[in-house]
Amino acid sequence: MKVVVVGNIGVGKTSIIRRFVGNAFPKHYKATVGVDFALKVIQIDEKTTVQLQLWDIAGQERFGTMTKIYYKKALGALVVFDVTELSSFQAVEKWVKDIRDKIRDPDDIPMLLVGNKSDTGTTSVVTNEQIEEAATKFGMIGWKVTSAKENKNIEESIDTLLKNILTTMVPEETKDTVSLGEHQNQTTQPNEGSCCGFGGEKTD
Repeated sequence: MKVVVVGNIGVGKTSIIRRFVGNAFPKHYKATVGVDFALKVIQIDEKTTVQLQLWDIAGQERFGTMTKIYYKKALGALVVFDVTELSSFQAVEKWVKDIRDKIRDPDDIPMLLVGNKSDTGTTSVVTNEQIEEAATKFGMIGWKVTSAKENKNIEESIDTLLKNILTTMVPEETKDTVSLGEHQNQTTQPNEGSCCGFGGEKTD
């Protein structure tokens, strides 16, 4: 199962992935060049597992063309911004358009809006109301405010997206067996040379 993680450079995409996959937080920042990905095996039931691929897409404009191929067959997306940097929030619309332009799926794919870097002692320049409004405006499944540094709402964010994918995009005949159980310890983390509370979601 492929999920792409997009957003401006420096918003913490790789930190989110590393926290989820290996419960680690990189101390030194290095921008992702092109793309990187990590794998985590999730236990569905006693006989079934899902291999979740988290693809870390570079935030630099110069990689815009070369990353198109990496969006192929994605089933969902995390659109990440930095709650302390207004420009990264304003860029959310661009990233949503980028996903839709490059995937070109007539049924669209579920996207979750993630406001990262909500660390203790930091001041957010974006309100929860603004985040919710943006998520609704761009047709996203919901939103979360996270801190990769403090491991806040990371697993909850990805689980929210996975549940939506499994509910809406997995073939009907497999739905009865799907349950987001406990995460196994089989993981593959991004390469060392690359880097990068609150929430809401739609309900029927």
